[in-house]
Amino acid sequence: MITPSLPRLGPPGPFPHAPLAHPLDRKWLHYAFLSRCGRQALIANLSVLGSSAGAVFADPGAPATGRRSGTGTAAEGQHMAILLVYEEGFGWSSTQFNAEQPELPWSAFRLPHPRGEPGTFRVASRSAAPAADVRLTRTSGPCTSQCAPFGEDEHLRWQSEPGVLGEGTLRHGDGTVTTTDLLGYHERVRGRWSWPTLGGWVFGFVNDPSGPVGCAPPSAVVFTLIQPTRPADAANGSVMLWRDGRMIRHFPRRNLQVAVSGSLDRDRVAMVPQLADVLGTPPMAEVPGRLLITARLGQDRLVLDFRSHTAGRIANPSETSLHPFSVHETLGPCTVEGRIGGRRIGFRAEGIVEFAGGAHD
Repeated sequence: MITPSLPRLGPPGPFPHAPLAHPLDRKWLHYAFLSRCGRQALIANLSVLGSSAGAVFADPGAPATGRRSGTGTAAEGQHMAILLVYEEGFGWSSTQFNAEQPELPWSAFRLPHPRGEPGTFRVASRSAAPAADVRLTRTSGPCTSQCAPFGEDEHLRWQSEPGVLGEGTLRHGDGTVTTTDLLGYHERVRGRWSWPTLGGWVFGFVNDPSGPVGCAPPSAVVFTLIQPTRPADAANGSVMLWRDGRMIRHFPRRNLQVAVSGSLDRDRVAMVPQLADVLGTPPMAEVPGRLLITARLGQDRLVLDFRSHTAGRIANPSETSLHPFSVHETLGPCTVEGRIGGRRIGFRAEGIVEFAGGAHD
């Protein structure tokens, strides 16, 4: 007996084929990587924003008409892309929000997408530096999709996947090219929000780099905390743990305790894009020097202890307020320890944490 093959279920991705129907509707593809040695970082964000002129059917990536990032028609929406590159000894360098990007950027959420199959990811400044030319490979599965409603009719929906491998070259702001071996994280985001109502967030991840090269990390942790300004109970968050590429535990927000202490020396915070620093961008609150997250669920317990080392502050323009929404891409060592399912877990590695907020009149 021959059984006919079943069609693949779900949209081809990375997003459902649904319009951006409001000027504040957004889609993002986010990429964050650290080198295995911990001395290099690559962070990129590709986005598209809705239009007041009507529905927009578009995903992040270069506009299909061939227009450059930062431009677009009402039907295309506002396509933007930014790339940050960091290396000890070179510091931070960044494109403007109009970085050159592929029309169909690599994404673990673009189906079909088997594990272990590499794909090219290139993002570059229109002046050629900084730039990233890497091949990315997924080794793990994503977390369940999460959604945070807030405000009147606003929401933010996201899905994360750690354990993404990368190798290739980074071009720094001074034109220097270095090779890199990366281990990181990929995320897709969709929603409708104004920056002042969203308030702020703390997102971050850490992969255990001690496993074999080319394989999923032995352990990986992703954590989220969203702090909308209203309603009073709108705060949302989670801590998720992967083992050998498979998510094995999800701690919801009511099972988390989050604390910060100290502050990162302001001389270790670089404003990006560089143009923001000459436009009178107001100062932000200090970046915490230490972040401590404790997650408990039944007999399971996980503790993350992150220490800030350096940060690139992205001054993200806000459509509905005078102050920008600042995202501090913060690098530093992170210690993870706990006990899950009766089995002890513990490792120390470099991580990336986003401390974000500040959009208000």
